[in-house]
Amino acid sequence: MLGCGRSNRSRRLKKISDGGSLFLFVPPNGSKLWRFSCTFAGKQKTLAIGAYPAISLAEARAARDAAKVLLSKGVDPGEQKKLDAISAALARATTFEVVAAELLDKKKREGRTERTAEKLRWLYDLAKAHIGTRPIGEITALEILVALRAVETRGQLETAKRLRAVIGEVFRYGVATGRAMTDPTFALRGALTAPKVKHRAAIIDPKAFGGLLRAIDGFSGQPTTKAALQLMALLFPRPARCASPSGLSSISTQRSGPSPPPGRR
Repeated sequence: MLGCGRSNRSRRLKKISDGGSLFLFVPPNGSKLWRFSCTFAGKQKTLAIGAYPAISLAEARAARDAAKVLLSKGVDPGEQKKLDAISAALARATTFEVVAAELLDKKKREGRTERTAEKLRWLYDLAKAHIGTRPIGEITALEILVALRAVETRGQLETAKRLRAVIGEVFRYGVATGRAMTDPTFALRGALTAPKVKHRAAIIDPKAFGGLLRAIDGFSGQPTTKAALQLMALLFPRPARCASPSGLSSISTQRSGPSPPPGRR
């Protein structure tokens, strides 16, 4: 057995062999470094495995055996180690948290208000607690469901529904940028408890209606949403009519101002 602990500081380089081309390289500074000597494509090469005792003797032998398997398949273990390091770095750079932050920056460049960005950031944080550090291409529908259930069990059914939609948007952006293959949230349709719709009574009190108009006037969200709310307060169209271009085109405008379409006057 290799005497790792007996390799003390010396003025000379030491190579302590363990067999099978594995050896402990001990430079004058006293550090102990595992090395594996091999031949690939007719060239002598040395593979760095790691430092002792962080890498134990058993781990070093396992790494040596794995390198020999690669050599038997015609693969350079040194190049494979570099590729593995690159893959690991890419995985760290393509986590859900990183992709979500990139998408949020994109939305802000597109003109989304800071208030909208704050709401998205809050929803992203709910998801990041469970899947934030995971590579986005490896996240499963079950992992997402666990994150959604954590919100759902607090009774926040509408938030859980919105969170699923926001997570799906991050995945679709990941697909578009080549960092994910699919959007797992599609598989979760119907998995969440549907929130009960609570119908609100119409505002018929003039003072309360005035308060609604003032709230619309102070709305700081999307300008298109504010304009739609103002039109609804003036013309009382159905929400779907304001939300579609064909519906808006049916609202006629005259010198005296806009008027409801025929049949709605």
